[in-house]
Amino acid sequence: MLDLAKADEPNQVELGRKDEARVYKLFLDHTGSHLVIALNTSECVYLNRNAQKVRPLSRWKGHLIESVGWNKFLGSETNTGPILVGTSQGHIYEAEISINEGGLFGTTPDQYFRFIYNLEEEAGPTPVCCLEIERGIDGKCFIIATTHKRLFQFVGKIPEGADQQGFGAIFSMPSNHLPGFREFPASLGYSEIAFYTPKLRSSPNAFAWMMGNGVLYGSLDYGRPDSILSDEQVWEYPSDVDISVNKPISIVLTQFHFLLLFPDQVKAVCTLNGQVVFQDVFLDKFGSLTRMIKDPSFGQIWIHTEKVVFRYNVQRESRDVWKMYMNINKFDLAKEYCKDRPECLDVVLAKEAEHCFQNKKFLDSAKCYALTQNFFEEIALKFIEAKQEEALMEFLLRKLASLKSSEKTQLTLLTTWLTELYLNRLGMLEGDPLKQALYLKTRDDFRSFLGSPRNKDCLFNNRATIHELLASHGDTENMVHFAVLMHDYERVIAHHCQHDNYSAALKVLSKIKDEALFYKFSPVLIQHIPKLVVDAWIEMGKQLDARNLIPALVNYSQSGSTQQISEAIRYLEFCVYELKETHQAIHNYLLSLYAVCDPKSLLIYLENAGSYSDKIHCDLKYALRLCAEHGHHQACVHVYKVMEMYEEAVDLALQVDVDMAKSCADLPEEDEELRKKLWLKIARHVVQEEKDVKKAMVCLSSCNLLKIEDVLPFFPDFVTIDHFKEAICNSLEAYNKHIEELKTEMEEATQSARRIREDIQEMRNKYGSVESQEKCAACDFPLLNRPFYLFLCGHMFHYDCLLQEVYPNLPAYKQAKLEDLQKKLSATSQPSKSHHRPKDADMSGQGKGQPSREQMKADIDDIVAAECVYCGELMIRTIDKPFIDPQRYESEMQSWL
Repeated sequence: MLDLAKADEPNQVELGRKDEARVYKLFLDHTGSHLVIALNTSECVYLNRNAQKVRPLSRWKGHLIESVGWNKFLGSETNTGPILVGTSQGHIYEAEISINEGGLFGTTPDQYFRFIYNLEEEAGPTPVCCLEIERGIDGKCFIIATTHKRLFQFVGKIPEGADQQGFGAIFSMPSNHLPGFREFPASLGYSEIAFYTPKLRSSPNAFAWMMGNGVLYGSLDYGRPDSILSDEQVWEYPSDVDISVNKPISIVLTQFHFLLLFPDQVKAVCTLNGQVVFQDVFLDKFGSLTRMIKDPSFGQIWIHTEKVVFRYNVQRESRDVWKMYMNINKFDLAKEYCKDRPECLDVVLAKEAEHCFQNKKFLDSAKCYALTQNFFEEIALKFIEAKQEEALMEFLLRKLASLKSSEKTQLTLLTTWLTELYLNRLGMLEGDPLKQALYLKTRDDFRSFLGSPRNKDCLFNNRATIHELLASHGDTENMVHFAVLMHDYERVIAHHCQHDNYSAALKVLSKIKDEALFYKFSPVLIQHIPKLVVDAWIEMGKQLDARNLIPALVNYSQSGSTQQISEAIRYLEFCVYELKETHQAIHNYLLSLYAVCDPKSLLIYLENAGSYSDKIHCDLKYALRLCAEHGHHQACVHVYKVMEMYEEAVDLALQVDVDMAKSCADLPEEDEELRKKLWLKIARHVVQEEKDVKKAMVCLSSCNLLKIEDVLPFFPDFVTIDHFKEAICNSLEAYNKHIEELKTEMEEATQSARRIREDIQEMRNKYGSVESQEKCAACDFPLLNRPFYLFLCGHMFHYDCLLQEVYPNLPAYKQAKLEDLQKKLSATSQPSKSHHRPKDADMSGQGKGQPSREQMKADIDDIVAAECVYCGELMIRTIDKPFIDPQRYESEMQSWL
């Protein structure tokens, strides 16, 4: 025994026999835990991997073992579980081998050994060459057994909870019912079956049975009810092998090949085409090759002679499989095995495309050709020559999808060509009622092509060419659809307008809400659907600049009817009242429409605008001219009032209504002279024009500025005094009352003057006493040391201290005057160079108009000592002045630190 982990430490185990017994065959399970050694004396011994000594299988004695079917599902390191044993007499037995540490040298390891079936051929009993146990779906169990010329299958279920019963239920069938088998006439005198398992601990998916007529190869399908063998075919042995002289000894199956062992060589045959793809000849010095077997766990292949053991590693077995699949037209499998090799994949695709083309499967051919690197022109011409336009379109579409965004020329070419092909196809299908469904499908495909995000940039850059193609085919429906996709709404709206479909054009406009397009198409649309257009404008609100819509409104309103003008007015009113539009052009145009069609609304508009010209947004002069032209006098009066042209307003109002004139006359509230003048105009109009004395008296009572003597000159000479007797009496009473009021005021003034004179006399005699210890309120030094001021409030200041407090708070002009007075006073107080100054000289100086010294002192006192600096208005004005000057704040703060 050789453990590959310790390859340099082989372990040799003695059979423990002194007779002529020799090893006939060895049977090792898939885990390497259990080894059954069949001897040529019809005896068997057992060796466990963890043991160093073989143990006899007494129940197996008398049977020459040809095959063992191991249980892959219930076995363990110490127990094989139920297994199947085939003998040279065609008998199949069920057995179980189990060991444990306590019974290692006690009881025999074979738990039972019972007969369950017998295999026969036409000539009678035959050896059971191979046994294989597999489990399928739904708990089914499949058993494959082979003889020299037959391959048997047994299918059944093992009852739940009856594992100890083993496989008896599968083989228990009526004696007249034979199991399914395959039989071939020739025989090698033995046979061998090999299986391929793709993954560890999974079930095999292929088999290869070496027998007399060749190798039966096929797949295993566990979903079939009775037989798991499928896709069977027989590959004959290579032509250079003479079976009568050089028979194959063993077979091993890989994913795509089976290996045949001959006495001096190994041949690998491909399971796809039966060709020999590998041959390895062994030298005579190694001896004759005896057996070949495959490790089920790691896939390694072992070959041994009587002297040497060889190991094969299978690498990149599938590298050329794609060619074989391609040659047998299994293109999907071929692509699967070369997907990581682009150059090989291209060959497969080209072959598949050609195969489909030859078999008239043009669409499939186009799909494959689009994935190849073949010349584009050759493929396109191929479909054109075959008149397969649909396949050509499929090829172009797939080629287009495979292009990169940087390949702008190719993208443009394919996009334009496909557009032309789609339009040709739609043109042919459109007139055929039997192909209406196909037409609709093609149209939808074309629109999907135009709307594809991948083609968007290319179509947008070449939209002019696409539009020309659509126009040349007369396909206006798709042209509009394409324009919408490209956001070329101007073209769409223009198309609708050209075909008098104005509602559709407005619908597009309202959907996209493009201001520029509204300005452009509104003049056309408002001529036909004015109400809907104005509704759309109103819905747009402030997004539209009403000034840009004035041309459309002017053009529309000039066409005439009142209903048409009313729509223009409706939008302008929305702008003025809802959007609070202030632009003069909007208000002026609204005024002009009011003046023509709606005078009531004109007056309401003017009244709502207010009476202040700076808050009115229309041109008042233009409004006045409009109202005058159309004879709207009330509106004119209102405009005159706003413009403060009250005389004109009263003159015009007197032509309409005296009450209106009265309201105008009262407007200049601050100018009594003007008010009186306006009321005189009204009175003159009432007396001279209307000749209504009573109304004139009412007018006289309405204004307190008019007197009876003001209106008397307007009356004719023949009017009797009875009509205004009461007015004259009232006027005289008012004069008497006014005279009495003046007398009272004169008496009050005389009393006030007398009291003032008394106060002045009292102030002249008022004095204050100053004690010697009194101090200055500002500097806190004795007061009597220097000239000082005494205020009625009791505060006393030195002259210079008071000047220092007052001067900074004086206005600039008083500061300048004070400085000037001080300079003049100091100039007069300077001593003369001569001790005796002539008196006439002094008198001459005063005689020239200069103030005397006493007058200058009095003027300085008026400025400096006008009020107490602590109790007067100066202190109130400085209440918000900081105690410390901001410019001295930093230095003052540092002095305190």
